[in-house]
Amino acid sequence: MSTRLFEQSSLGGMILPNRIVMPPMTRARAAEGGVPTPLMAEYYRQRASAGLIITEGTQVSPEGQGYAWTPGIHSAEQVQGWRAVTAAVHGMGGRIFAQLWHVGRLSHVSLQPGGAAPLAPSALVADGVEVFIDPDRLGAAAAQGRKVQHSPPRALAAGEIKDIVRQFAMAAANAMAAGFDGVELHAANGYLINQFIDSGANLRTDCYGGTLANRLRFLAEVTRAVAAVTGAERVGVRFSPLTTAQGAVDDTPESTYLAAARLMDDIGVAYLHITEADWDDAPLMPAAFKEALRMVFAGAMIYSGHYDRTRAEHAIGQGWADLVGFGRPFIANPDLPRRLRTGAALNMGDPSRYFGGAARGYVDYPPLAAR
Repeated sequence: MSTRLFEQSSLGGMILPNRIVMPPMTRARAAEGGVPTPLMAEYYRQRASAGLIITEGTQVSPEGQGYAWTPGIHSAEQVQGWRAVTAAVHGMGGRIFAQLWHVGRLSHVSLQPGGAAPLAPSALVADGVEVFIDPDRLGAAAAQGRKVQHSPPRALAAGEIKDIVRQFAMAAANAMAAGFDGVELHAANGYLINQFIDSGANLRTDCYGGTLANRLRFLAEVTRAVAAVTGAERVGVRFSPLTTAQGAVDDTPESTYLAAARLMDDIGVAYLHITEADWDDAPLMPAAFKEALRMVFAGAMIYSGHYDRTRAEHAIGQGWADLVGFGRPFIANPDLPRRLRTGAALNMGDPSRYFGGAARGYVDYPPLAAR
């Protein structure tokens, strides 16, 4: 079997020891006020052998929060908490980017300051699409043990959009102050930037909606504002072109995301992180689309979604991937790169402890050396 997965790679001026990425995974272990904890520092420290760690989604403002107990990066206390995380990862020789996150309409009034309506490009969504959230992801604020529909969102005014662009830029500055090696913009999975991009979620008629160029405007403004803070070589952007996660649907996704990739190439970001659907019967992302993305974007390409070593080696060998993310396997296998290299058996994760809780199911999975 090919061993390219374990070769060094370069990213934004950094040398990565392997091509294995730990992608963002919501674990909901932050303290009150979205402050990262020592337990989170230990969790990321244990997984520092990844070529690159990208943190769980980290809200850029109180209004950007979507789930209970997720971390933020908009207060001094949060920045201080993240400093302990980055120091722990760097102490093990690792590299870590912060994923900057605003959930937009995917929030809930129970998590909004003052119980306000969630923010979105549009107050309505096309074709009667409904967006649902699992109350288990919200915590006690949405108890009842059943799925509940989001409260209707409120359409952002143009001036408020500019404010959110500034929030992303400030979050990027906070991330660099906290010691991160760079930032990833979450423009996937039905969250705010994705809501602006996709035609079924953005029904605006001003300069932020309608034409493709207008629907990409918010993405462009956020990316340029963040790159001005960190340098474009320290910015990655995550897309989910063909998924319809949480009601985000586009009429012509391939042409839309090829245009988005060209835009990111013009700005010069370090990488695109492409999320593929990871459920068993999901449609596959065509190889021709992956090849087309490679042709229009000169930076590094990361793919995540139901990958094992064989699929990852194939993706790298075909030339359309430079790095590959392994999500859930990293939850139960802090030493995943070593296990993949040696062919060792993988620990099985406990899904009941993926979201929320304490140390159990979070930092207590044994590495090979402990066996």
